[in-house]
Amino acid sequence: MSIQRIGVGPRMSKAVVHGNTVYLAGQVCDKAAGKSVGEQTEEILSIIDGLLAEAGTDKSKLLMVNIWLSDISTFAEMNAVWDKWVVAGATPGRATVEAKLAAPQFTVEIAVIAAK
Repeated sequence: MSIQRIGVGPRMSKAVVHGNTVYLAGQVCDKAAGKSVGEQTEEILSIIDGLLAEAGTDKSKLLMVNIWLSDISTFAEMNAVWDKWVVAGATPGRATVEAKLAAPQFTVEIAVIAAK
């Protein structure tokens, strides 16, 4: 089976497709860096939509999602955005934890695995 890499960088690829499975690296925001958890979540989910489309799939085929929050007290704010975005009846397995992220301006990071 071939491996397709999307957004290849020196350290990681933004997405890797192997067979009928798409693996996205942890995504953080760009324009919303330093802004609210809700704004960062909105941008990240938009980035995820774009990467999934490039890989030939969409959010209705999510299998597993990992979400890292720099402050778990923002869980409800992140979920308010998530709940509007996720496809009803096609919700993935999901874990959300508090963790120190790579840089202080990032308060949310999201990684997904999806089927094609």
